Amino acid sequence: MRRVVITGVGMINSLGHNCDESFDKIVAGECGIDTITLFDIAEYPVQIAGEVKDFDPSTVMEKKEVKKADRFIQLGLKAANEAMKDAKIVDESNKVSEDMAERFAMISASGIGGLGNIEKNSVVCQTQGPKRITPFFIPSALVNMLGGFVSIEHGVRGPNLSVVTACAAGTHGISEAFKTIICGGADRALVVGAESAICGAGVGGFAAMKALATRNEEPKRASRPFDKEREGFVMGEGAGALVLEELESAKARGAKIYAEIIGFGESGDANHITSPVVEGPYRAMKAAYEMAKAKLGGTIKIDYVNAHGTSTPANDKNETAALKMLFGGKENCPPVSSTKGQIGHCLGAAGAIEAVICLKSMEQGIIPPTINYENPDEDCDLDYVPNVARKANLDIVMSNSFGFGGTNGVVIFKKYSN
Repeated sequence: MRRVVITGVGMINSLGHNCDESFDKIVAGECGIDTITLFDIAEYPVQIAGEVKDFDPSTVMEKKEVKKADRFIQLGLKAANEAMKDAKIVDESNKVSEDMAERFAMISASGIGGLGNIEKNSVVCQTQGPKRITPFFIPSALVNMLGGFVSIEHGVRGPNLSVVTACAAGTHGISEAFKTIICGGADRALVVGAESAICGAGVGGFAAMKALATRNEEPKRASRPFDKEREGFVMGEGAGALVLEELESAKARGAKIYAEIIGFGESGDANHITSPVVEGPYRAMKAAYEMAKAKLGGTIKIDYVNAHGTSTPANDKNETAALKMLFGGKENCPPVSSTKGQIGHCLGAAGAIEAVICLKSMEQGIIPPTINYENPDEDCDLDYVPNVARKANLDIVMSNSFGFGGTNGVVIFKKYSN
């Protein structure tokens, strides 16, 4: 069977506009969550989020093109550009070579897509009439336009697919790219997960569900995964990007290899559209674990789990229980942490961003902390690497993502060895 490795990464979120800046601040326990500035929050019960600050879309596209792309696409382009340059796979014009182009897949992922533009144009339609809607509205809002814009930017002409599975989308994008390469549909793939739903409809909608934290006066303490006083997640925005390659192709061009993908798992809860359960996430983790174990000849030791860890009462309790089921009890579980305390929950981009965090953690030998962990919860009793990062030799790492609709995705990475 073909082996699939990662040769390039990119990331933008509320703590930084590139991978190194973001990761260093995440490891330092800094928090990018603050009072919302992207729209007027006066009438909203929730007024905090993890916004990407000082982002200029003209740095990734011509100024005249900016109005044609929603912010989630712009953020996705930023992360994609970084990943492709990191992989050293584009020329001076930011394109891949002609001999690569038709065997290079594009997998985009988002939970909601252009919600900001949907909101804005809905208002225009209602207040000014349908003739005032911009012709750029639909192309700017469609989820798959993320892949459209990015594929044009880099000239990749292989399979172009989009994944829309709520907060599991980024992780499912990675597994979809993995499957495409394994099945011979491409030799390489660019995966980009992006989200920017911090707008009135987005914040108002999640707030109406009572899904969000309401610590408006303490934004940097609001997202507190696994802590007993957690009350909900904090919205974030951003993008993560990864270049996946068939191993022999990567070796042939002398590429730097971050890690190999050795397992993935997918499952559905079939229980409730918004309330999570234990069994669904457990089955996704079990599938990824068994695949990885088989690939390694029957034995495997997970060194770290980057949890979905949303800071919601139900998810954190259930994910903890599922991990204990997987590893055969609390005493056998590896260290676990959630980085959503630092950057918020980036929804459909979360899985891609957290995959990049996992790869940087493996590269640097350090586990990011779970910040704001102050009050132990009897239902959340694992080693969550509380508040301070920890040096560790990370050979195998698991990343979890679960989404509304009962959709679950898990991916396992291993340091590359011949």
